[in-house]
Amino acid sequence: MKKVLLLLTVVFSTATFAQNSLKDDVDVVQSVYGKSKSELVSQYMALKGTQATDFAKIYDAYELERKKLGQEKIQLINQYATDYATLTDVKADAIAKQALKNNVAYDKLYSTYYEKAKKAIGAVNATKFIQLEIYLQTEIRSSLQNVIPFVGELDLTKVK
Repeated sequence: MKKVLLLLTVVFSTATFAQNSLKDDVDVVQSVYGKSKSELVSQYMALKGTQATDFAKIYDAYELERKKLGQEKIQLINQYATDYATLTDVKADAIAKQALKNNVAYDKLYSTYYEKAKKAIGAVNATKFIQLEIYLQTEIRSSLQNVIPFVGELDLTKVK
């Protein structure tokens, strides 16, 4: 399952950054697997009966909020790409503060939805859900870091 999830996140993050767009990860998942992300999460969670129904409602609400944060992250990356060549202290400070705020928002989202899921499906299943989501976001962050140049990195590659 981890290999499938790793492939999913690499495809999502690379496609999103490379195309410089806000393409939804659900579209990427469907194009690769013929399934939506929610179907993959549902399959991974393997819940039955009322737990499955209750979790689906929580997951749908979670996804709405997560997608907003994901769009903010992509917009920050696009802003960084736009400002990279002319990065000033003011621009760098604004981007860094927004990125840190976005990271904190993800952590708050995990905490909020862990508690909601725990009430509906128990702590073990809620932990399973949050572990999966943190894994996906970590892989996305890692993939993005691998393609985003560090501040000043491109300057070092110029022929002098």
